[in-house]
Amino acid sequence: MFDENIPTVPFISILYREHAKFLNEKVKDEDLSFGLYPLLIKIYKNEGIIQEQLAQSFHLNESTITRNLKKLEDKGFIERIQEKRTKRIEITDKGKKTAQKVMDYDEIWDEKIKEIIGPKEYDNFRNTLRKISEEII
Repeated sequence: MFDENIPTVPFISILYREHAKFLNEKVKDEDLSFGLYPLLIKIYKNEGIIQEQLAQSFHLNESTITRNLKKLEDKGFIERIQEKRTKRIEITDKGKKTAQKVMDYDEIWDEKIKEIIGPKEYDNFRNTLRKISEEII
């Protein structure tokens, strides 16, 4: 189906887009875009995290994080609490429910990949992606 000489990036792009379509279809009633899912999950798993930590985690500038947090706040998924010179991020009940849904569907997605390549190859795949990501950043 694919030419043997295709570099790796198009395959990563295909997986990314298909994952986005999968998640967007599953949580379409949540009024949340695919680009905000990782941010919401990070906040869910690290309640009370501050904006600067989010920027570092995602390798984004703080203005991008601020814009995305505003979107999450406007939709009722989070609250930003001013503490001296920082803003601590708290997740709302709505945000918790949506984050859990997204994580559940992410598990289903990963199970699909495991079915295709098997559990051992899946672990190697994840470890390889993690290693590449850590080295590139």
